[in-house]
Amino acid sequence: MYEAGGDGRIYPVAPGLPPREALAGVRTRRVFAVCLDFFAVALLSAALWLALLVLSLGLSALLLPPLFPLVAFFYNGLTVSGWRRATPGMRAMDLEVRLANGAPTPFLNAAVQGVLFYVSWLFPPLLLVTFVTPDKRCLHDILADVIVLRRAD
Repeated sequence: MYEAGGDGRIYPVAPGLPPREALAGVRTRRVFAVCLDFFAVALLSAALWLALLVLSLGLSALLLPPLFPLVAFFYNGLTVSGWRRATPGMRAMDLEVRLANGAPTPFLNAAVQGVLFYVSWLFPPLLLVTFVTPDKRCLHDILADVIVLRRAD
């Protein structure tokens, strides 16, 4: 079962393969969205790192390197599970994330998808899975049970 968006695009609301319109240009848009989101997470991490460094008078300098993954975890989890269903980079590229069955993404699935994405950078060939899946999902999307689609509005 599918529902039409306000712009004439059709989006899934039930399990199944989404229509072509919902997946048009998703891979390219995801690349640009990741660049924007990586920059945003880096800025947030740097600001938080500097604030914590100043507040601890420099004593926490060696304890702060895990800050970037922690910020990325909450950044992805809170933004994708929010009412806009996308990170700011994804919103800028007209994308949204849903569960594979079309339902909104809960925090845990969104955060796990983000963590698995950053882990997949350690072995880049994992990102090539998107070229063999009919719904253009990467391995980290499949494992988190989410799908990235064009926004309906």
